[in-house]
Amino acid sequence: MNENTIAALVFKCAKKVHETLGPGLLESAYEECLCYELRDFDLKVERQKPLPITYEDIVIDTAYRTDVILED
Repeated sequence: MNENTIAALVFKCAKKVHETLGPGLLESAYEECLCYELRDFDLKVERQKPLPITYEDIVIDTAYRTDVILED
């Protein structure tokens, strides 16, 4: 599956979640529902994955967490 196909599915799923839940909920609720919808399309979904950063000579393993990573 190429990036454009994945992006179209993300848009479709995000739109469905927004239309179903409406505004005003916590981000975590939308994220959980979005991931549920994406998995329904057999996409590999990873949530809250640590992403290390390098600052000068040190690597900070837990400095940043991605919300969602799809298909590695």
